[in-house]
Amino acid sequence: MTRLGPVAPRRTDTSALLPLGLDEVTLGPGFWGDRQVRNRTVTLPHIRQWLEKAGTFANLRAVAARDTAAAHRGMLFADSDAYKWLEALGWTGSAPADVIGVLAAAQDSDGYLNTHYQLGTPGRRWTDLAFGHELYCLGHLIQAAVAQVRGAGDTALLEVACRFADLAGDVFAEDGLCGHPEVETALVELYRVTGEDRYLALAGTFLDRRGHGFLGPGRFGPAYYQDHMPVRAAGTMSGHAVRALYLATGMIDVYAETGDRSLLEAAVTQWDAALAAKTYVTGGQGSRHVDESFGDEYELPPDRAYAETCAGIASVMLAWRLLLITGHGRYADAMERALFNVVAASTSDDGRHFFYVNTLQRRGPGPGRPEWFDCACCPPNLARLLASLQAYFASTGADGVQLHQYASGTVAATLAGGRRVAFAVDTDYPSSGRITVRITGTDGGAWRLALRVPQWSAQTTVTIDGTARAAAPDDRGYAVVERDWRPGDSVTLDLDMTPRMVRPHPRIDAVRGSVAFLRGPLVYCFEQIDQPAGADLADVAVDARGVPHVAGDVLEVPGIQRTPAAWGGSLYRDDDPAPEPGRQVTLIATPYHRWANRTVDAMRIWVPLEHRAEAGA
Repeated sequence: MTRLGPVAPRRTDTSALLPLGLDEVTLGPGFWGDRQVRNRTVTLPHIRQWLEKAGTFANLRAVAARDTAAAHRGMLFADSDAYKWLEALGWTGSAPADVIGVLAAAQDSDGYLNTHYQLGTPGRRWTDLAFGHELYCLGHLIQAAVAQVRGAGDTALLEVACRFADLAGDVFAEDGLCGHPEVETALVELYRVTGEDRYLALAGTFLDRRGHGFLGPGRFGPAYYQDHMPVRAAGTMSGHAVRALYLATGMIDVYAETGDRSLLEAAVTQWDAALAAKTYVTGGQGSRHVDESFGDEYELPPDRAYAETCAGIASVMLAWRLLLITGHGRYADAMERALFNVVAASTSDDGRHFFYVNTLQRRGPGPGRPEWFDCACCPPNLARLLASLQAYFASTGADGVQLHQYASGTVAATLAGGRRVAFAVDTDYPSSGRITVRITGTDGGAWRLALRVPQWSAQTTVTIDGTARAAAPDDRGYAVVERDWRPGDSVTLDLDMTPRMVRPHPRIDAVRGSVAFLRGPLVYCFEQIDQPAGADLADVAVDARGVPHVAGDVLEVPGIQRTPAAWGGSLYRDDDPAPEPGRQVTLIATPYHRWANRTVDAMRIWVPLEHRAEAGA
């Protein structure tokens, strides 16, 4: 029986594509396969150690023991960190009976489970819906239970989650919602696991209630928790970035099971608007630190970028659902950008240090990735995504298989009518753009293999039976090969990995006149440690006449080193001092996901572009 992944629709007529299960896709050695192994062997044990150090497990044990003298430790939503860790373990096939047993013992007789309120303030249940995070924690408990059922075949945690969800259904039968959207998408998945309509109905009810001012203005205003207008009326994403993205994810999930197109249309509109004017070149989202929120259109300062790791993860989850619904490769492109440049950058090479904020510029030495955070949402969130990552790579639909993300591994799928097909993928992507698919099994008969052609690939070829031709993507962005496949047949896709110098929209004031370098899905950055002696990142420019050169995994970029001596120490002048010619230098750019693993010093993605004829004279 197929081990289903994080998204498993019961209704199929609302989706263009259907996801493959955890055991239908495997990731072999390579960029993502190596990270998945590291996540399982290093990061998950590391998280467990910190859940002990931070008191998260101690909270649960104190409630289970009915220790009325114990004080709650950590953030009020610390339970969710344990739930995300449990979810990750579920996707890896592990069901830790000791922790699940403590959770069951900690649950109150009516189903309530939240250690912040159970320890010391039991009379304050449901009194702070705007910031109390009780339903948010329930959502992550549900998702952990779903992962335990689908990934590990264990139902013990599901019983705990259902009891709490049933209580929430009773408490919120007439009014109320949570200030942090998340429970909506979880409730849909609980419906998909149990078949109980009441969970789907409650998810839809929470969506319908949002946007009517129930939560009040709060510290940052109602837009902070998306309560400023009904979900179907919002034309863009606003407020706390993670909340906004989780809310849209819930909208897509409810649409998938109910067919309510108004939810789909609103979510697509909001996502498209965010990509058009509120998303960093790395795929990061959220430009304001004070409230972890989306800013205004084109408000994308590189040095003040927030781009929270959890927002990057949420964007992947949302884009995957939009991809399944529409079948359009642009959503896979968005997933790829966030995966390679936010998710991959968020964890250190050793798997034990993490970024909460993913800046695009550092002006000098500073702190690197810490081992943990007081607000520890990001590390276990990364863990649950990586543990289930293979479930986001391929799908079935339209009498064939679609390959959306590229990594070495294997795919096995059942097509319409029960036909089984299987193939192996060989690639060192993103080091190169060559992806070879070799058929290893098929029941016979023609079927379609669809390979995503990213929008950034200017020239793409497909080679079949030794004959290469230009790839002609269909209207959804895929090169489709249909034939009566036989074991041993192969097809090779060659993507254009020529480095690209990209320019920002002129309304992005903070980087106007600058350029960034991309190669394939990777954004590149300039770290001070790599630059030639005397080349200060604060004073360099890219020579517009030069062409970047690929040297292994780095880019050598023709640049200019200038000095500010002509300004004479002035911060502002009422004239324009004569520019100095500057000296020619070769700047070194490395993949952004690698930064801050050697030293933590000056770094930038965007560099001014220099056009002056005297450059390098």
